Amino acid sequence: IPNPQSPIPNIQGFIFDLDGVLTDTAEVHYLAWKKLADEEGIPFNREANEALRGVSRRASLMLIIGDRTYSEVQIQEMMERKNRYYVELIQNMTPKDLLPGAIALLDELRQAGIKIGIGSASKNARTVLERLGIVDKVDAIADGYSVQEPKPAPDLFLYAAKQLGIKPEQSVVVEDATAGIDAALAAGMWAVGLGPVARVGAAHVVLPSLAGIKWADLRDQLISASHSQTH
Repeated sequence: IPNPQSPIPNIQGFIFDLDGVLTDTAEVHYLAWKKLADEEGIPFNREANEALRGVSRRASLMLIIGDRTYSEVQIQEMMERKNRYYVELIQNMTPKDLLPGAIALLDELRQAGIKIGIGSASKNARTVLERLGIVDKVDAIADGYSVQEPKPAPDLFLYAAKQLGIKPEQSVVVEDATAGIDAALAAGMWAVGLGPVARVGAAHVVLPSLAGIKWADLRDQLISASHSQTH
């Protein structure tokens, strides 16, 4: 039984990262980078791709090219080419590309009157949401066009909360990347991390995935987290 003296999180909204949380576009990013790397004759495989998780387009390209020398013009062209491949590939996405548990949780949250936002660094977030068929389930979209400072800065999530009309402490962020968890905590929000503890262990609640996750259980876990720490 909750202790009435302890602050129970008054959660009004959820902000979901897109890639790796609601859908796995990591595979699509990989295929786009792989096509570019092959064209450039640069060795690149799935193992090398792991280092690109949650990393910006430019930083990803720098990791791929390593110590090879390219001009700024060539770098810009390669970034644009990779994005073009990515945009072509996401046209093939369908609602089948939603990760297990995602749609069930979105529907349950909506029924509970909780607002839903997207907090994604991607400039293609809106297109992906359309392909997944969940635009009508989302109250606000914060994407690569919304703010200047990327995660781990809190700006993107603060923007999403503002669009939802809720305070940071009323917001739960669901993320699969270290930078995203850091951004959520910097914003003063509740953080749910998906994936290994090594990556998302700083979150208030850590889950392997959204599969089988119910709002009531998640709420209990957040309440437990609020008791075990002064938030």
